Amino acid sequence: MSAAAALVVAAALAGCGSTTYFAGRTLPPSGIANRVLIAIQNPSALSKGALQIVDAYYDTRYAYNNVNKTFTISGYAGALPASIQSMPEEQAGVVYGAGDGSFMLVNYSKETSSGAAASLTGLSSSVFITHNEAYVFAASPASAVLTVADKTSLNSGTYSLSLPGVYRVSVNSGGSVALAFVKGSNYVYYPRKLTSAQTINYSTGPSSWPKAAVDCEPRTGPGWCLFQAQSPDHVDSTGNYYGAPLVFDNPAKAVFSSDGSTAYVLNCGPECGGVTASVTSLSVAPMIYLIGQQSGALPTQSVLKTNTLAIPGGASNALVDGSTLYVAGLEWIAADSLWAGELTTVTLPTGSTTSMAIANQAHISDGLPSGDGGGAVSRMILADDNTLWVGMMRCNQGEWWAHNNPYGCLTMFNTSTNAVTFMPYNSDATGIAAVTGLHKIYTAEGGQVYIYSTVDGTAISNQYVTVTGTAYDVAYMDAISDTDNTVY
Repeated sequence: MSAAAALVVAAALAGCGSTTYFAGRTLPPSGIANRVLIAIQNPSALSKGALQIVDAYYDTRYAYNNVNKTFTISGYAGALPASIQSMPEEQAGVVYGAGDGSFMLVNYSKETSSGAAASLTGLSSSVFITHNEAYVFAASPASAVLTVADKTSLNSGTYSLSLPGVYRVSVNSGGSVALAFVKGSNYVYYPRKLTSAQTINYSTGPSSWPKAAVDCEPRTGPGWCLFQAQSPDHVDSTGNYYGAPLVFDNPAKAVFSSDGSTAYVLNCGPECGGVTASVTSLSVAPMIYLIGQQSGALPTQSVLKTNTLAIPGGASNALVDGSTLYVAGLEWIAADSLWAGELTTVTLPTGSTTSMAIANQAHISDGLPSGDGGGAVSRMILADDNTLWVGMMRCNQGEWWAHNNPYGCLTMFNTSTNAVTFMPYNSDATGIAAVTGLHKIYTAEGGQVYIYSTVDGTAISNQYVTVTGTAYDVAYMDAISDTDNTVY
């Protein structure tokens, strides 16, 4: 159904006492059926942040029949909004403010801010909420803690688990596993919620904690502990770990299989100061933080090696699409002392196939590591017409630019033909939203909003969606599925 037809139907339904449109969702106050949300920094001298809604069918920032009527998320007061975790199935989103560390919930059906999702410890470099809004996990480098906000009845509260150097956290779609990563480290960490008996047993301090525990909080009656992933081939006769944590190569983040049971750990390698970029397949069952749902044991070092696939093009971000893993990263070009962007298509195990394999490699827009590991690959998202879009940071300091090929920081990759299309240069690509069904994407590049066709990559006029201030992220509020979301 077209957006115009949907509005007519909604209007008719409103006359009968109903205001719903597809999937039983409530027609929002704006009356817009295809909304893109824009996170704007410094929209005015009196505000450091705003969330503006634009009509992605008509590509306008105002009502289709009234140029004087615009729409924003009312009640939002965060500073420098930098990322939107969009959850369209739940008709909600969460916006992180880089200026004040705020993490604010947005009600999509009411188009209002519904308050803080959690109170975080200082500024966060990576933060996620589970889709049921029960848990929030945030990496706070300055505070050297992994913050866990538990909003359930058991062990509710905010926990600051000590982890110096932590800079990224990854959470599976089912909201049962969170993995934390430390800058310059070769190890992976995971938090776990404690039972009442464990709270009592671990209440006398570090000497009472399990061997693999890094921190338990609060010390006198912990509700959560943070563990370093340990290999079961190093367990003494009483079942206690005594060493040999699983070793990776500067792991930067993890993405998860469609069912959430497997974590694909991205070993950033050279881009993060390591040796070899790769992907490691790791079962999450032993690391589930929900009480009583863990099973099995972490793999031994020998098994871990067989489950690792080297990625010559770099591995700092990735996206899972069924049995395919798209890995983006930077490859060091020694001859030029520059970085080149690469996209590696990996076939994941299915059926009788037990190992990962590289199916294709393609050059994409370049980038420059940010210094915290894997900072170049900003955004990845799947869109209509078999397209995958990758946004990079500082592409004008890479290999292709140095050879007089001034391609932009945004790349369109056709997953059927492996064809690569480079978008024009508009500075850093910091946000991408796939407006599925309408064959277009919205982007935030260089602080402004742009629109592209997914059919051929051509630019669509952005005349009526440009904003005042710095556009930093975008999200499609009316997507059918939560999978229509940027990979951060």
